[in-house]
Amino acid sequence: MELLSEQKKYKKVLIQYLEENQSLFLNEWNETIKVNEIDPYKEKIKENGYGMYSLVINIFKGSLSNDVLIKLAYQVANERLKANINIGDFLYNINLGRNIIVRNVFGANIPIKYIQKFIDEINTHFDTFSYHAVTRYTNLTNEVIEEKQSFISENHKDKLAVLGQISSSFVHEFRNPLTAIMGFNKLLIRENPNLKYLDIIDYELNQLNFRITQFLHTSRSDFNEEQREEISVLELLEEIQQLTYASIVDASVNVEIDMYPNFVITASKDGLKQVFLNLFINSIDALKGKDQPRTLKIHTITELNERVIRISNNGPAIASEMIESIFEPFFTTKELGTGIGLYVCKKIIESNDGYMNCVSNDNLTTFSIHFPNS
Repeated sequence: MELLSEQKKYKKVLIQYLEENQSLFLNEWNETIKVNEIDPYKEKIKENGYGMYSLVINIFKGSLSNDVLIKLAYQVANERLKANINIGDFLYNINLGRNIIVRNVFGANIPIKYIQKFIDEINTHFDTFSYHAVTRYTNLTNEVIEEKQSFISENHKDKLAVLGQISSSFVHEFRNPLTAIMGFNKLLIRENPNLKYLDIIDYELNQLNFRITQFLHTSRSDFNEEQREEISVLELLEEIQQLTYASIVDASVNVEIDMYPNFVITASKDGLKQVFLNLFINSIDALKGKDQPRTLKIHTITELNERVIRISNNGPAIASEMIESIFEPFFTTKELGTGIGLYVCKKIIESNDGYMNCVSNDNLTTFSIHFPNS
């Protein structure tokens, strides 16, 4: 009982000491805090400092409610967000105030066993305030980011929809005569198998048809319309190698395929064929700017939950700041590129329950395609 009475006595001493030295402590704090001159709430920083100091006094008076503390913490968080100022400055100023109070309360000449308890209460008060302020600031920041991302996503969808509406009729106008030309060229190959250049014409027509298909894909919201089937990846890659044979030879590229013959996945065959073809063409294009040796490697692995196909080339590295953007539509590093190929590839793989990523350094650029291990 006597100990409790002593604690109450010294608590009153501390309250009186804090009230009498309020101007002294706050002036020291005002002279050392970090305030950005462009901060529209810079005057509120000092005002909030006074509010914080009052809350500390009210702790020892027993009149501080948690709701009041949270209200001030939320107010400060809102102001920091609107000011668009580093939250680190806020935390610095808060801890500066804490240190000034803790360092100076020893001047109240209170016995050490009581002053330590009072300091613990002050620290708890500041920690609680900082927790609520930073949590609120983080949540508000995340809401702003989500709103911006949602806006960008909707704006992007609108642009793709408009692109689809405008381009669809033009693309179909191209495809109709192209289909006829491809058909007649195949007849010529069948009837005149030894006639020169028909195979080159056939290859280029297939390339043109592939590009048109890519362009149409950019305006589609659903990439999952094609039926899935069990696919031998090795057979499909060998087919792609034949399709790109002329480009491989022309660029002097060495193709290395390392996989088990029975490596199979379940996906849309036409979709996966388009993905492999695009990655082959991109790799060959990248290798053209490199000295020998030029290597295109395909490697597959089976992990616990995934089957992974890795297509790598030893061409120039993709800059790290571009890696996150290369799968975005209309982003391209090529002078004459359309920027739709990798976007379509990513969407096709995702529509088949997989995902794609890219890692690039001075030695290798690797596109990895991941499918669930069924």
